[in-house]
Amino acid sequence: MIRSLRPFLTALLLIVHCSLFIETKAQTSKTYTSSEILLGLKKLNVLGSVMYIAAHPDDENTRLIAYMANERLLETSYLSCTRGDGGQNLIGPELREGLGVIRTQELLAARRLDGGRQFFTRANDFGFSKTSDETFRIWDHEQVLADMVWVIRQRRPDVLITRFPPDARAGHGHHQASAILAAEAFDAAGDPKRFPEQLQYVQAWQPKRLLWNTGSFFVKPGENMDGYLKLDAGGYNPLLGQSYGEIAARSRSNHRSQGFGSAAQRGEALEYFQPVKGDKATKDLFEGVDQTWNRVPGGAAVGKLIEEVIRRYDPSNPSASVAGLLKVRAEIEKNWYMANHNKVTPEANYYYPDKSEQVDELLKACLGLSVEVIAPEATIVSDTGTVFNYELINRSSQPIKVLGVQLLSEFSHTGTRNKTQGVVLNKNQKSNGKIKTDTFGYTISQPYWLQKQGTIGMYVVDEQSLRGTPENAKYPQRIEAVCSILIGDGTPNSAQIDIKVPVQYKHTDPVLGELYQPLAVVPPVAVNLPAARAYVFADAQPKTVPVTLKAGRAGVAGTLALTLPPGWTSTPASQSFALAAKDAEQTVEFRVQPGPGAAPGKTELRAVATVDGQAYSRGIQQIIYPHIPTQTLFPEAVAPLVKLELKRRGQNVAYLMGAGDEVPEALRQVGYNVTVLEAKDLTAANLKQYDALVVGIRAYNTVDRLKTQQPEILKYMEAGGNVVVQYVVDRGTVLPEIGPYPMTLSRDRVTVEDAPVTLTKHPLLAAPNKITEADFKGWVQEQGLYYPSKWDPKYQTVISSSDPGETAKESAILVTDYGKGHYIYTGLSLFRELPAGVPGAYRLITNMISYGKEKVQ
Repeated sequence: MIRSLRPFLTALLLIVHCSLFIETKAQTSKTYTSSEILLGLKKLNVLGSVMYIAAHPDDENTRLIAYMANERLLETSYLSCTRGDGGQNLIGPELREGLGVIRTQELLAARRLDGGRQFFTRANDFGFSKTSDETFRIWDHEQVLADMVWVIRQRRPDVLITRFPPDARAGHGHHQASAILAAEAFDAAGDPKRFPEQLQYVQAWQPKRLLWNTGSFFVKPGENMDGYLKLDAGGYNPLLGQSYGEIAARSRSNHRSQGFGSAAQRGEALEYFQPVKGDKATKDLFEGVDQTWNRVPGGAAVGKLIEEVIRRYDPSNPSASVAGLLKVRAEIEKNWYMANHNKVTPEANYYYPDKSEQVDELLKACLGLSVEVIAPEATIVSDTGTVFNYELINRSSQPIKVLGVQLLSEFSHTGTRNKTQGVVLNKNQKSNGKIKTDTFGYTISQPYWLQKQGTIGMYVVDEQSLRGTPENAKYPQRIEAVCSILIGDGTPNSAQIDIKVPVQYKHTDPVLGELYQPLAVVPPVAVNLPAARAYVFADAQPKTVPVTLKAGRAGVAGTLALTLPPGWTSTPASQSFALAAKDAEQTVEFRVQPGPGAAPGKTELRAVATVDGQAYSRGIQQIIYPHIPTQTLFPEAVAPLVKLELKRRGQNVAYLMGAGDEVPEALRQVGYNVTVLEAKDLTAANLKQYDALVVGIRAYNTVDRLKTQQPEILKYMEAGGNVVVQYVVDRGTVLPEIGPYPMTLSRDRVTVEDAPVTLTKHPLLAAPNKITEADFKGWVQEQGLYYPSKWDPKYQTVISSSDPGETAKESAILVTDYGKGHYIYTGLSLFRELPAGVPGAYRLITNMISYGKEKVQ
């Protein structure tokens, strides 16, 4: 029986393989059609790898990834420098860290469809950047390069492919930087003097060549591309029943937060490649690369065994291939052991364990095994005992023996191994049982890159094995179990395989049916402040700060208090609480106000709960969308606290939500009565009760009914109303003109958030608040975006600013009179600045709403 070598060999590469383990989360266990199994067998017989490198989620060429993974049968991966944290969100209010989590999961959903693998660096997407120089001033160049080298050394790709060129043609500074770093990583990965600390886990690796995946959008008009390498990635895969263009469209359409729903492309689709580094190829990207089993010692015998399994494969009875796969597995394990014993080529120590995992997955597929471990509730506290239920079903005619099911952790547990061990399952028989645990020892289920405070440009990840991984991959961040089964009758060709499965929560929705979500480890008490809210004080009147406590387990009691800066007070100073039941909630309200000694400007408050002498100051946030698994985050229980001088005119504001933002709550903080309207409510008769209509970000891209309601908005302005429109993307507007007079939207922006601003003498800047250059200090991520490039002379400009080395952008605020009212378009990133508590942003939007009105509030 094949068993004795595996513990030693697995331990040898434990850190590397823990960091590489990628598995479908929060869904039923992966099942395979007969054709998918055949595709997997063919892929088992190919030893080659390609890595695509770019900057963000959505930069990847999903058609090329689908082609490489399913036509060329290569291990195909996408290395994204960032998680897309700095972008905008078309499906909800999440920004920054929350958006990065969403886009991480959207990439993983895409890879599940196109067959690729996903990796990242520690780089933080800090927003749009115009040059690589600016990008490298914010990213830590060496850390991002080290992470690229780390992933390359782990996965050992034969060919690297970049999406972008390393110059201004790439557009975004992050794009340029990704290409520059890829070229540096190509050289550094094979140099043992570079990042030598990695070599205790991996070995240096030199890819064969680096290519740039160019196209018509990069080349000059009329440039001849005949000299480039090219391939047709538009083929049809009969085993999958789709062309690679169709797979790519489904894959890319997972980028829902960016509005990237894509139409399928069918037929020829040429991809072009320009050599950058390494051996030059003349006909094929992989010239000179042996992709057969001959590339590893002893591999020829393995390849012949796989060929025989493929030749004899019966799509109506995949379990008939189990015996042949067991022979393949035995040969791999024998050669793996010999490779270690004889210290032969590093490639053997890479391909043998990697292919061994593929064989185990194919065995599971051929057996039709269904394995799941289910938690009784969606959350659990680390130090609380519980019972998990497991179920294993053999849906093939090949008998198996269940040896045991247990949690993967470093802590003691008791299960039902005595009942389960040795149970034989024949066709369609199942084994059920329980795993009991007295303690967990797991950490809260915070995404690993968010566990420590990072910088504007980099996340902090201390553990080497976590770097590059897309999500929490192993203990203690991830809860998983292992089911051990014996395939065969105990003869030398039998094998024990260990099947890792995530522990999940399962429930049945009356509409959607059976749903899975990851089991989340939570603190005993979560301390929640209202999301994305700054507390803004224009006077000394107290404001209510609600803090909602949620019990992670039954019987949680303690005290809650606010930590405030000097000069601020809260009533009460502290409050006791008791939560009898798990998931019970209690909201405590504090009245906070500034005293005479409170300094003007921005600071912060923190809510802290103390339970049994332990302080807790994290909330709980669930991100729930239908296209990704439920995500659980634990944000710090902090909120901006702002004291400023502010006057306003008008009281009642109508707000039309666009893609989603937190501006209405920000306006309420400074005293406005805000009503969020639907597009159908935008009639002149209804709007006349409001002093201003504020239109949310991207509304003219996302609210289709504005096509018909625009005339009503114009009538409202004619009668004396103010309309303030926040930024609109330059493509995909629902009507040709978003204002009363023509303007041409563009991608112009000012990315340097503290860029100097030149103020005109426009009355918008004079009342009711005198706007100065100081109001543009302390901004976050960017100053503004999607500024118009042309506008009718009836529009008046108000401010100008620019990024270093560029001409001034004058259209951050455009104002025009219309009838008795006024129209204001602004590309200033108020949707970011207001929730962040930037004082000047509050003064600016108050002046916009107040424009043309007389009475000061």
